[in-house]
Amino acid sequence: MMRSVPFRATVATLAFALLALGCGACGATVEEPSAADPAAPATVTNCGAQVGYPLPQRAVAYDVSGADKLFALGLADRLRGYVMNKLGDPSIDSSPYKADYQKVARLGSSKITREILVEAKADWVLAGWNSGFSEERGITPQLLDQVGIRSYLHSETCWGYGDKKTDIAPLEALYADLLNLGKIFRVEPKAEQLVGELRDRIAKVRASVPAGAVPAKVFVYDSGVDQPFTAGRHAAPNDVITAAGGRNVFGELEKGWAAVGWEPVVQAEPEAIVVVDYADQPAAQKIEYLKSVPGLQNAPAVRENRFHVMSYGDLVSGPRNAQAAENLAGYLRSIGR
Repeated sequence: MMRSVPFRATVATLAFALLALGCGACGATVEEPSAADPAAPATVTNCGAQVGYPLPQRAVAYDVSGADKLFALGLADRLRGYVMNKLGDPSIDSSPYKADYQKVARLGSSKITREILVEAKADWVLAGWNSGFSEERGITPQLLDQVGIRSYLHSETCWGYGDKKTDIAPLEALYADLLNLGKIFRVEPKAEQLVGELRDRIAKVRASVPAGAVPAKVFVYDSGVDQPFTAGRHAAPNDVITAAGGRNVFGELEKGWAAVGWEPVVQAEPEAIVVVDYADQPAAQKIEYLKSVPGLQNAPAVRENRFHVMSYGDLVSGPRNAQAAENLAGYLRSIGR
């Protein structure tokens, strides 16, 4: 319903218009603000807070998760560079965005630091809480604000950040990030198209799960000898496994990636094990170690040699999560699950 305009507002508007016409020779110009003005901040919700972002001019991404999200949105030419631990190098080699990685400057091959960002004259950075940003290492959004660098945190990591704990499922966090990044970089149509495609792919994976099938119990093995490092409820593999028709045996763990004991792994009796592959230890060595863990030899996954190797780049929050779900679903179907 159209609202009526108060008479006094109408008079004021008319008076302003007449004044503008009368001052045409005074050199004054009256312009309507443009809704698409790139200088206007884009406001998005990040970790439960409304944040306004000017259009980044010298953006930096940390790790595969950050770089992949920006590359998938066609933003390679808008990046000042990226920082990535050398452990992620195999994920670059297997990336659908390999050409983008090759043409964008690599600013560091270990952890991201405030010094790297300042030296690069960055004005914006994308990273995760405790996966890039860190209170202990002195690189937080608050501290970066003091040197003129705006921050965006991966929504997947917001559960552990700040006073407002944002609890959002990993795949929904991915979609939220892509849409937010689309707004921040003024490429909203591209972001909406990409999210639509990813949602469709995940929906097809879910539809491929046999009706009435009991979800296969899946254990994610990242690394660790004394204690295995695995994925909890807030990490991308949890949703990847669920979409593929499995059940993460640590899906109720209120963590992202975390260390657990071997005893709970043995007790869970996993029927399949996802082995995360990256540079420092070949997946074949990890599998051999898993076969030697006391008590785990009796688990169906080890007894039946059900190990599925997946790239680190497929299992961190990013557009490759859809590919991860597709590949894992194919593997589970191949073992009758």
